[in-house]
Amino acid sequence: MVQLSVLDLVPVAEGSDARKALANAADLAAHAESLGYRRFWVAEHHGMPGIASAATSVVLAHIGHATSTIRIGAGGIMLPNHAPLAIAEQFGTLAALFPGRVDLGLGRAPGSDQRVAQAMRRTLDGGVDQFPRDIMELQAYFAGDTRLGFEATPAAGADIPLWILGSSLYGAQLAAALGLPYAFASHFAPAALDDAIAVYRRDFRPSAQLREPYVMAGYNVFAADTAEEAALLASSMQQAFIRLRTGQPGKLQPPVPGYLDSLPPQGRTMLADVLSCSSIGTEADVERDLSVFLRRTQVDEIIVTGQIYDPEARKRSFAIAIAAARNVLTPAAA
Repeated sequence: MVQLSVLDLVPVAEGSDARKALANAADLAAHAESLGYRRFWVAEHHGMPGIASAATSVVLAHIGHATSTIRIGAGGIMLPNHAPLAIAEQFGTLAALFPGRVDLGLGRAPGSDQRVAQAMRRTLDGGVDQFPRDIMELQAYFAGDTRLGFEATPAAGADIPLWILGSSLYGAQLAAALGLPYAFASHFAPAALDDAIAVYRRDFRPSAQLREPYVMAGYNVFAADTAEEAALLASSMQQAFIRLRTGQPGKLQPPVPGYLDSLPPQGRTMLADVLSCSSIGTEADVERDLSVFLRRTQVDEIIVTGQIYDPEARKRSFAIAIAAARNVLTPAAA
């Protein structure tokens, strides 16, 4: 069976608020756990009215208390926004609360525009260039390295697998050099997927954390009992991408019948590109599409996402996705 995980952006729907979005996230996480998903990750974004996961570690504590066995994690923390010690303390705390269940995915993008990035970091000087150094500093805190001169409590000794996130060859190269698992953001930036996986596998160096390369890839699923309903559900995320690309981000909009067909050719082309790693349809459609994606990439795990306006329809979509995956073999166990 394909190892499937969930990425939730904790969407704030039009007419709703962050409180309800966070309640929906906890409900979805419990649902994903009952269905057999392996992980439930949330991502750091800032300054976006439609996403309620800015305080990522706090959201993960909320998710952790709503579940009992599923792994929880950040997909990811945008490390240049933070002092590595602060992240070590936050995730060390999460590991103490939910032992053996916490993952920490690390990215180097700001998760925002430059104005918000400036407010988060105060200075952008060398922020991205310091990313590898910040990762190694974070590893030292978790390892309890005595050369630091102090112990990062409660981070020291915490069992927290680190992941490198990316949508380009840079992340693949860094994950390979550090011997860490690699998660590719093909759910919204699929262009370099094949090249990045090839570079990562070719250059991978074993580490204390990981002996063999391990790849996870993002994938959108909008599933329903009929193809027509699935297409309708997908229109909310399609609207979100169009609004984002035209400088009008906002809350997740209700689905619109015929939305895709109503767009001009350039809009349809843009969506075809950014959402090329997606399945929209019934269980049979999702099974077919996942099979094609796995044959193409040979990834070890797929992290499924899909911003759907109605929480119950979203839960149903994830249930259909994992049912479809039961008939699709993955090349490696997680």
